[in-house]
Amino acid sequence: MTSEDKIRSAFENKTWQEIKVTDSWQIFKIMAEFVDGFEKLAKIGPCVSIFGSARTKNENKYYQMAVDTGRLLTERGYGVITGGGPGIMEAGNKGAFEAGGKSVGLNIELPFEQFHNRYIDRDKILEFDYFFIRKVMFMKYSQGYIVLPGGFGTMDELFEAMTLIQTGKIARFPIVLVGVDYWKGLIEWIKNTMLESERNINPEDLNLFRLVDTAEEAAEHIFRFYEKYVLKPNF
Repeated sequence: MTSEDKIRSAFENKTWQEIKVTDSWQIFKIMAEFVDGFEKLAKIGPCVSIFGSARTKNENKYYQMAVDTGRLLTERGYGVITGGGPGIMEAGNKGAFEAGGKSVGLNIELPFEQFHNRYIDRDKILEFDYFFIRKVMFMKYSQGYIVLPGGFGTMDELFEAMTLIQTGKIARFPIVLVGVDYWKGLIEWIKNTMLESERNINPEDLNLFRLVDTAEEAAEHIFRFYEKYVLKPNF
């Protein structure tokens, strides 16, 4: 269906039979994706998710930062979860894979640019039709988020995580933004407009994330966060 067809279809009255065939049966597809994700990811152990653009090229400095980040996390016993696609996601998986660690990909089926990369462990590739289920998997099975430059999808994951922590729906975990030049404009807007001008957030909400400029700083923030809990990865 084209975008116009989808819009027109949304305004059409549907018969009970059409609802049963489409909307109601869709529940089973949703359930199947949840069950598959829970069964596979529950066995993996502590992991950190690495986010960023699917469009980042291999020669970009942030690609290499993601590779280094995946390697550093793996060397300390953490697995790495990404969205499973190219760009920053590929780089994060590459770092984990080449260091001999657990490399997980939560791939989403998209019409143009998304395909799973070759650095994911074969038994740790999950395919999703629904973004919301994929996000549940990220939230439930990640012990931290490391976010490199990306587009709308990256922002979606970042603000989802901060919202759930801010509202107490999930436990606090570390969120690290990598790339001062990329993120500083957004952070200034959050501070100057959302906080100081409009009072739409609280001052302590600025502590939900940490801004760094290197892979080493990003990984070290994750390690320091969990030292106080005397937690170690179990693999």
